[in-house]
Amino acid sequence: MKKLISIVIPAFNESENIKPLVERISEVFKNLYYNYELIFVNDGSSDDTQKVLMTLNQVNPKINYIELSRNFGHQNALKAGLDMANGDCVISMDCDLQHPPELIPQFLEKWEDGYEIVYSVRRDSDSLTGFKRNTSKIFYSVINTMSDINLEAGTADFRLLDKKVISVFSNFSESEPFIRGLIKWLGFKQYAIEYTPGDRYSGKSHYTFKKMMGLALQGITSFSIKPLHTAVYLGFLFSVLSLLYIPYVVYSFYSGTEIHGWASMIMTVVFFGGLQLIILGIIGIYIGKLFIQAKRRPNYIIRNTTLN
Repeated sequence: MKKLISIVIPAFNESENIKPLVERISEVFKNLYYNYELIFVNDGSSDDTQKVLMTLNQVNPKINYIELSRNFGHQNALKAGLDMANGDCVISMDCDLQHPPELIPQFLEKWEDGYEIVYSVRRDSDSLTGFKRNTSKIFYSVINTMSDINLEAGTADFRLLDKKVISVFSNFSESEPFIRGLIKWLGFKQYAIEYTPGDRYSGKSHYTFKKMMGLALQGITSFSIKPLHTAVYLGFLFSVLSLLYIPYVVYSFYSGTEIHGWASMIMTVVFFGGLQLIILGIIGIYIGKLFIQAKRRPNYIIRNTTLN
């Protein structure tokens, strides 16, 4: 019996990219001895994404869709697809054709060799802008410095997961899943494959610098309490530095010198006030995550699907 390969593809306003992606994946599997299914996760798109998916499903039963009730974000949409996939292994990829489907045979080859997780690491192409390249480096540098996981620079959500990995992953109920970090944290036998991203077929990237930094913050607070440790260290550091004022105050008292410098005093108060707000903000983020997690709301809500 042929093994079933599930391919999960989150889609947010990707109506023009779906058909070309389906065609390229179909070409890849013509030369492979596997059954496959495509699972598109419509993450609250406002364009014709759902209409395109429904039309394709009527023509080709291999093409399935999960329509979410609203936009839940890329990570939650990806989790929805992974949770509902039934394949012997599951491959996740983006819908914009920057993840080349032609890499799938290499994933499957390493999977057949016994690796339970095969993930991709992006090589920067010449067409990549300096801004995108630098923000990507900042993203992974911040993640690796401030969290307890180590992600290779360029690690993408283009990966293969064995069904035993999926069965474990589906039990996770984190309110803000950072899937790249979770997959690394899981362990199992992992293998990395480098790839050069293709050009986006249509539309614009939805990952702005602000979203990347938000994802980095999400990853840091999901896997580490180092920011809290940093706040403590900063508190000790400035407490020690404040002791340097004591000799000056004692000297001024005995010499009768009037202590001037109200401007510098105001600046000091403002600086430490800002520092305290930063520390309170860090603590607030962790408390907020606990508050949201305690509500145990679902990661996503399915409006309609072709899957059982």
